[in-house]
Amino acid sequence: MVIRDARFLTSNTKVELCPAPTMPEYAFIGRSNVGKSSLINKLVGRTGLAKTSASPGKTQLINHFLINENWYLVDLPGYGYARVSKTSRTEWSRMINYYLRHRENLACVCVLIDSRHPPQAVDLEFMEKLGEEGVPFVMVFTKIDKQSAAQTRELIASYLQKMGESWDELPRHFLTSAESGAGRDELLNFIGEVNQEWHNAAPNA
Repeated sequence: MVIRDARFLTSNTKVELCPAPTMPEYAFIGRSNVGKSSLINKLVGRTGLAKTSASPGKTQLINHFLINENWYLVDLPGYGYARVSKTSRTEWSRMINYYLRHRENLACVCVLIDSRHPPQAVDLEFMEKLGEEGVPFVMVFTKIDKQSAAQTRELIASYLQKMGESWDELPRHFLTSAESGAGRDELLNFIGEVNQEWHNAAPNA
């Protein structure tokens, strides 16, 4: 897929105020230091589209971007550690959970996972919840440029093994780097495939 156009649309805290659900939507979420904004910018080829920060927890709203005039990319607040109050984290969690359950055009959630760390309980629990709710998702491992390929393979194998303890079928996964662009084409091609399926199944297609 070639990204011809990517622009910010709106930020809000309510599903009811999100753009009309007439296009497939892909939500990006992960722990607050996983490199989400950097990966989004690399994916769409627009420096600074998603706001990056040295302080985890910068994203606090549901941020919608329109890509190629035919699909939405959504930047969601991170989960896990962030330098914000417990009250704010609770509000974010409530907002995210409601969005994930009620956004009717949500085609897939991209769960970003730092490839440098062994399986983290917060990531596993979040994906378990997605499975229970029947929300489609893929695993997107980030920062593979920060270590050797052998280390990456070993850690991801441990993640998939851990997932296999409770999942009959493992979700699809991608290896990415916001620095080198590794995995960009694979992830965009996947989105393109899902877009085609979504539009083919749409009532007015």
